[in-house]
Amino acid sequence: MSAGHHGHSHQDEHGHEHHDHGHRQDHGAPGHEHGAGHPPRAHHGLRHGLSHRVAHLLKPHSHASTDKVDPALESSARGIRTLWISLAVLGVTAVAQAAVVAISGSVALLGDTVHNAADALTAVPLGIAFVLGRRAATRRFTYGYGRAEDLAGLVIVLTIAASAVFAGWTAVDRLFAPRPVEHIPIVAAAAVIGFAGNEWVARYRIRVGREIGSAALVADGLHARTDGFTSLAVLLGAGGAALGWQLADPVVGLAITVALLLVLRDAAREVFRRVMDAIDPELVDAAERALREVPGVQAVGELRLRWIGHRLRAEVAVVVDGEASVRQAHCIAVEAEHALLHAVPGLTAALVHADPSPAPGETDPHLALAHHTAA
Repeated sequence: MSAGHHGHSHQDEHGHEHHDHGHRQDHGAPGHEHGAGHPPRAHHGLRHGLSHRVAHLLKPHSHASTDKVDPALESSARGIRTLWISLAVLGVTAVAQAAVVAISGSVALLGDTVHNAADALTAVPLGIAFVLGRRAATRRFTYGYGRAEDLAGLVIVLTIAASAVFAGWTAVDRLFAPRPVEHIPIVAAAAVIGFAGNEWVARYRIRVGREIGSAALVADGLHARTDGFTSLAVLLGAGGAALGWQLADPVVGLAITVALLLVLRDAAREVFRRVMDAIDPELVDAAERALREVPGVQAVGELRLRWIGHRLRAEVAVVVDGEASVRQAHCIAVEAEHALLHAVPGLTAALVHADPSPAPGETDPHLALAHHTAA
């Protein structure tokens, strides 16, 4: 096993090897290829594994393209930094808009201000989740605390839903009790400020969220983007009020409600898929391609990928030469994980199960497990 993995391997009661590495380091050196020019022989895999171990000891290297010492912790730090910056920007925007609401009485701008304030406050549970996710795994939480991030995504979805209800209720109330909007130019300026602040935050959150694999941060970015477009709707309402259409403001408030419902659908879909362990099929394809190129891997069996917060884990069974020794099979498992860490963005750990290739007349070694699988 290479020094950069800090994992372990063992054989189960059926003689199959399990290989798990909970920690990885960057392997971003250019020109580092796997499988090129190597014949698929088990003894070659052993020699390659030993030499690779020495290389790790002499020059630790990374398993991610970004050359970070610990990509998982760094991505959490990026998420927290993004939240703090966006919280500050949206906080200033909401305060400026609230001041205009107090002097203008615009219900559309009030709804937009509430959305901006709620969007800023969603940074709190998400920030807590990022901090929790950095804690080490325990005997109770053996996978760590990454799921806290998915729970924060649910809080964000509920916040968007509450904003939509509030905006709709306020707009309907104003339809039945119309009230003129005052200081229309100031309302228009506040709407422009709201759009600029929200769109900047939306782009920032969505970009970082996709880069680190955080569905919750992407959902929060979508929320901010919707608030930006609702600010433009407030601008239209101010224009209608300037032309003497008294109902323009509450009508725009209803349009804001509809826009919030649309983003609620998108954010809920994003978070629901993450909670249900949905994965991009392209990641599965990339993992299978990488495994098939590993010397000594004869076939790829069951492959599973799962997000835990913004960290990705893999579980896979590979078929190796049935005559290979435990050490040879272990070296192949090391190279299989190595290939996965290069091929799958966001992957932080893989559990590789080595199955021996079937021999004529040999009983399936998994037969004893068949009744558990059926159950």
